[in-house]
Amino acid sequence: MALDPSTPVLIGAGQVTDRNTDLDRACSRLDLMEAAARLAAEDARLPAAALARLERVVVIPPFPRDWMDNPPEALAARLDCSSARGFVAAVGGCFPQALVNQSAEAIARGQLGFVLLAGAEAEDTRARFRKRGDKPTHWRVESETRPETIDEVDGSVVTSRAEAAHGLGAPAIIYPMFETALRHHYGRSIEDHRQRMGSLCASLARVAADNPLAWFQQAPSPDEITLPSDDNRYVAYPYTKRMNAMPRVNQAATLLMTSVERARAMGVPEERRVFLHGCGDAHDHWHVSRRVDYHSSPAIRAIGQTALSMAGLGIGDIDALDIYSCFPVAVEIGRDMLGIAEDDPRPLTVTGGLPYFGGPGNNFAMHSIATMMDRLRAQPGTTGLVTGNSYYLSKHSVGIYSTRPAQRRWQRRDPAEDQARVDAEPGPEVAEQPDGIGAIEAYSVGYNREREPERGYVLGRLEDGRRFVAHTVQDPAVLASLVERDAVGVRGRVTSEGELNRFAPL
Repeated sequence: MALDPSTPVLIGAGQVTDRNTDLDRACSRLDLMEAAARLAAEDARLPAAALARLERVVVIPPFPRDWMDNPPEALAARLDCSSARGFVAAVGGCFPQALVNQSAEAIARGQLGFVLLAGAEAEDTRARFRKRGDKPTHWRVESETRPETIDEVDGSVVTSRAEAAHGLGAPAIIYPMFETALRHHYGRSIEDHRQRMGSLCASLARVAADNPLAWFQQAPSPDEITLPSDDNRYVAYPYTKRMNAMPRVNQAATLLMTSVERARAMGVPEERRVFLHGCGDAHDHWHVSRRVDYHSSPAIRAIGQTALSMAGLGIGDIDALDIYSCFPVAVEIGRDMLGIAEDDPRPLTVTGGLPYFGGPGNNFAMHSIATMMDRLRAQPGTTGLVTGNSYYLSKHSVGIYSTRPAQRRWQRRDPAEDQARVDAEPGPEVAEQPDGIGAIEAYSVGYNREREPERGYVLGRLEDGRRFVAHTVQDPAVLASLVERDAVGVRGRVTSEGELNRFAPL
C-alpha cells in the first residue's frame, strides 16, 4: 500500500539542558527555545532558513507567564517566521503529547503544513537570581498582542472550593494521597510498598544517570530515594524530596511536524521520519473528590486501549516506554491502566523521569517524545509509547510512535468517544460540610522544612456513601499514627468548622 502523502510525520526534535551558573551569561526561556528549535531543524537535516516556512508556532506556557506577553510571537521573530500563526497551549503536562495528536489530525486533514512545538523553563537560573536578590528583567519581551490559546483548561474547574480550602490544590499533597490508596489496594505493608517504590524510582534514576541531557547524573539507591534524611526530607508522606518532580532546571525541547508530502519536498531523509501510529486524549473527573477511586484512572485505561487499537498493536508489542513520572504513583497507575505487569522487564522511561531527568514545567513530555524519536531511529522498526498527565492524574494524552510507516490511512479517533466512556464512570456525591462517622480512602501528612509533620490530609467516605475532604485534628499522636500504619479504612468522626472539615480517628 502506497503511503498517503497527507500522513503526518515528526521530522525533527531538539533538546537543550543548560547548566550554566554564570548569571551574566544566563539564557532566558526564549534563548533556550530558539536553540532547541534550531537543533530540531538540524535533526531533520534542514537548513536553519527552512524554519522561515513554518505555518504555526505553538509554545507550552512557562512558569511564570509574565516574562513574555506573546511567547510564540517572540520565538517566531527569532526564527524569522513572523508570518506563522502563534498559539499558547493550556497549562498541564499532557499538552506536548496532546499537541502532537492535534497537529497530526490537522496535517492529515490538509489544514496544516509545517508546525513547531516548543517549550522551555529556566527555573534554576531564576532561583539563582532570587538568591542574589535580583531579577532577570532583561528577559522581559513585551508585545501589543496576545497569542491564541489551544484547548484552555479553566483552573477553577480542576479544583473544587472544598478541595482548595483544604490545600488540595498542590500536587505535592495530592499525589502522596493517591499513593496511600494504591498501597492499600495492593494489600501491601508500609515497608514492602516503600521498597517497591524505591526500586521503581531507582530504575528511573539509572536511566537518567546514562542520559547526558538529564539534570541529575547520579543513580541513588532505593533507600537513598525513599528514606528521609537531612538532605532528603519528607515533603508529604510517603514521598521524600527525591520522589518529587524537580522543577528547578534549565531545559528546552522542540518538535517539528509536517506531512509526508511536505517532508519529501523539503528533502527530509526517510530515516529521520517518525510516525504517530496511535493516540488518545481524555480526562478523569476533574475534581479529585469526585474520582471513582484513588488507585485507578479510567481515562488512561480508555485512551491506552484507543491508541493501541489505532496502531493495531497490543501493549506487549511496544518496545520502549516513557510513562509520565511526576511522582511514583503516576507511573504505577499509568503502568497498571496500560496493562503492563509490575515485573515487566521493559524500562518505564527513556528519559529518566521528572525527579531525575528534570521536570521543566509543562514541557517534560516534549523531552519524552524527542528522546523517543532518537531511540526509535537508532532501532528502526521498533515502537515506543509516551504518556502525558496534567494536574492531579486529571487530563491524559498518549502517543505510539515508530519509524515504520503505518499500513493504513491515518485517522484520529474522536476523543469525545473516549471522554463519554470516562464520564459515564460514576463518581460519588461530595458532602462539603460533613457531620458524622466516616472512613479514610486516601491520606497524607504534609511536612515543613524543619522536617516536622505539619498537617494531615484525608479523603474519605461517610457512612451514607458521600465523600468528604478534611484535615485531621491537630494532634501529634494522630499525625504519627498516619505514618506508622496503613490508615486507609480507619474510621473517625468528621465535623465541619466553617469551610474546614476535621477528621478525628475513633
